[in-house]
Amino acid sequence: MNQKERMLAGLPYKAWLDGLSEERLQCKQKLYDFNILPPTQNECVPQMLKGLLGKTGEDVWIEAPFHCDYGWNIEVGENFFANYNFTVLDVGKVTIGDNAQIAPNVSIYTAGHPVHAESRNSGYEYGIPVTIGDNVWIGGGVTILPGVTIGNNVVIGAGSVVGKDIPDNVIAAGNPCKVIREITEDDRRFYFKQRTFDRESWLDLNDN
Repeated sequence: MNQKERMLAGLPYKAWLDGLSEERLQCKQKLYDFNILPPTQNECVPQMLKGLLGKTGEDVWIEAPFHCDYGWNIEVGENFFANYNFTVLDVGKVTIGDNAQIAPNVSIYTAGHPVHAESRNSGYEYGIPVTIGDNVWIGGGVTILPGVTIGNNVVIGAGSVVGKDIPDNVIAAGNPCKVIREITEDDRRFYFKQRTFDRESWLDLNDN
């Protein structure tokens, strides 16, 4: 098993062997081209992302700057949006469902290193997959750690550090991130805290 195969299997691997350095360099070139794209050429963004990421829906958008290791190890669903400074260490597979909304300065880390100094200094590292479900909103400055699964219809509060799995249909926040409460049908009436949709927006909401 070569080092890339070991990386994809979630085993300890060495990141500078068996062509991995070259693949990261190719990704850096694509990211460079993406991150310096003039605003007047924004129509190129979706196609560039489709050439960078492993799999996308038809509607995909990331605001530059964007950073990742390989790109091909990231899969996102339909209607994907990530704001400025989205960082993904995708040595482990990152899978994100439909209708994701990702705020600025969000980081997804699949990569890690052994705790013991001698093991860490050997150069071995690892990547453990991260999975995010459908209809998830990740607040600004959130960090998602290796091995985490976030369920469907979840809101993660700004500044959270997510180190454990989060179930479906909840608001979760904090460091460490914990479930605060379930999202209920009554929440549909509100757009911010206790502010309800006005008549115009409520009618529009229910027409769609």
